[in-house]
Amino acid sequence: MTRANSATFPRVLGRTVLGRTMACALLGASLIGLSACGGGGRPRTELAAAQLNTIGVNAYLWRAALETVSFAPLLQADSNGGVIVTDWYANPSNPNERVKLTVTILDQDLRADALRVAASRQVNDNGAWVEAPVQAATVQKLEDIILTKARDLRRQALAS
Repeated sequence: MTRANSATFPRVLGRTVLGRTMACALLGASLIGLSACGGGGRPRTELAAAQLNTIGVNAYLWRAALETVSFAPLLQADSNGGVIVTDWYANPSNPNERVKLTVTILDQDLRADALRVAASRQVNDNGAWVEAPVQAATVQKLEDIILTKARDLRRQALAS
C-alpha cells in the first residue's frame, strides 16, 4: 500500500461503514413503517370468542351441527378436525329408508363456505339396502339450518 492509498483507505472505509449503517437504518425504518400497512388476510370480526376455545373449528358451527344431527346416532365426532359422522338413521314413520350424514367444518370463521354437508341414502329392496339418490335440496336445507343455528348462537353470545 502506498502512502496515498493508506491516507484514503480509512476515509473510504469510514464512508462505506457509515453508508452501510445509514442504509440499514433507512431499510429498518421503512420496514417498520410498512409493517403498519396492509395486514393481509380477511378482516376480523369484533367477536373472536369462537376462536378462543380448545377445538380446531368454529365453536358456533360445531355446536349448531351437533344439535342439527342429534336425531341420528353419532358414529364419529372429531372437534379438532371438524368432522361429524352419523350412523345410519331410519325414520320410524318410514323404516324402508335410511340416511347417513357427514358434516365437515372447514374453517374457524363463521362463514357459509366453512361448512359442508354430505348425505347418503339407502332404501330397503327385499331385505337388502340399496343406494338411492339424495336430493340436493336436502343437503342445502341441512346446511341452512346449521348456519342459522350458528348465527343464533353467536347473537346470543354477543347479547350476554
